[in-house]
Amino acid sequence: MKRVAIIGGGLGGLAAGLRLRKRGFDVSIYEAGPTLGGKMNRWVSHGFTFDTGPSLITMPWVFADLFRAAGSRLEDHVTLTPLHPLSEYFFDDGTRFTYTSDLPEWLRTVKQLEPRDVDGFFRFQQLGARIWEVSKQTFLHRPPTDPPNLDDLRVLRHFPIRHGWGNYHRAVAAHFRSPHLVQLFDRYPTYVGSSPYQSPATLALIPYIEFAFGGYAVRGGLYTIVEGLVSLARQSGIELCLNSRVSKIVNANGVASAIELASGDRVPADIVIMNGDSVTLEQLLGEPARPDDRSMSGFVTLLGIRRDLPELQQHSIFFSADYAREFSQIFQERRFPDDPTVYVNAPSREDRSLVPNGRGETLFIMANAPATGNPEIPEFRRRVFERLRKGGFPNIESDIVVEDCWTPARIQDRYLMPGGAIYGSGSHGWKNAFLRPSNRHARIGNLYRVGGSTHPGGGTPTVLLSAEITCGLIRDLP
Repeated sequence: MKRVAIIGGGLGGLAAGLRLRKRGFDVSIYEAGPTLGGKMNRWVSHGFTFDTGPSLITMPWVFADLFRAAGSRLEDHVTLTPLHPLSEYFFDDGTRFTYTSDLPEWLRTVKQLEPRDVDGFFRFQQLGARIWEVSKQTFLHRPPTDPPNLDDLRVLRHFPIRHGWGNYHRAVAAHFRSPHLVQLFDRYPTYVGSSPYQSPATLALIPYIEFAFGGYAVRGGLYTIVEGLVSLARQSGIELCLNSRVSKIVNANGVASAIELASGDRVPADIVIMNGDSVTLEQLLGEPARPDDRSMSGFVTLLGIRRDLPELQQHSIFFSADYAREFSQIFQERRFPDDPTVYVNAPSREDRSLVPNGRGETLFIMANAPATGNPEIPEFRRRVFERLRKGGFPNIESDIVVEDCWTPARIQDRYLMPGGAIYGSGSHGWKNAFLRPSNRHARIGNLYRVGGSTHPGGGTPTVLLSAEITCGLIRDLP
């Protein structure tokens, strides 16, 4: 059997390993850390269970397809729960409302904010739908280097020219008069670690996907997905090597032929797949790293609270007073914003298995941060809680049982991501958004990439699509 060495046991590495093992390859996964799953991971303390990475999934059929390709069923491992509402939003001027994919309910909210924006909402969703229809038949399922065929050209004729080619924020502002709705929809490029003021309008497909297909929580936390994949990997005979950091990819006459571990061991391989930040791949090849436009990182606080907080929705956003200034400080000044927008995920509101004896709350609190610099944890924490206080968030300081903080530096060290950039390169401009590192290395044979920093980009479903694309490029059966 041909031997495949996968560097990194994140979601993309597990997905690629399962697909290739099903095709008969001999697969080994080498993970630098003590657990598999990459950023989709778990922390447990004093009976409180936390996801340390993604907090919801979209496009559940992509997950189902992976489990099916591995010879199993998603529903045998994971219980998905549709989110209703999707989120609650809090604004600096005291405005608050819930955002839901229930169309009649949401339209009533839009009418209260600005009646003329009902039409704008439909037009904006139509823009996202058209971009989605083009993307799902081209960009999301094929390597970026493949030349377009006749079918692709027929599909691309339907790409929306007027707003689809421009700047994301300007596209949003062209559809909505309400400043609250503009700020709400400006948030979506942060799903891929980017600024709405520098991203292309094609990212309008992100709010469309969430509204049209919904968001989903996972019973027991998203790490349950990883547990299901790991179980299938073990059953299929994939070798899972933890605490096994790879220090070098051996390049023999322009072909990847082995990997070397930090321990000094050399592992021969017919195929090498990098599941990690693409900017580190050149370092493993002994080449200088190429500078790139880093995506955002995050300042995350995990809190276990001893009392119930029924006033919270499962997902809440507390917006800063000046969104443009916030992103300018993150990307231009490269510093943590004075007034950060804060995301709060309280999965225990709907899943009492996450708290001890069914009492209390687990809170995932995150503010966007630049992928650089030394964190001033007490000061950053003060700014986060000041924004929460302004939004009416309950006083919880005396009820904190456990607390854990994730800074950009910690994310960098744990997941080997320069600067702690969660999505690798940012999506600013057309090149960064649509010409991400290719799934197959351009110069080194038998060397491939998967993951959020690789085509087609960040986000859990697109990571799985990257694995599917990469495995499709590995055509030769053993």
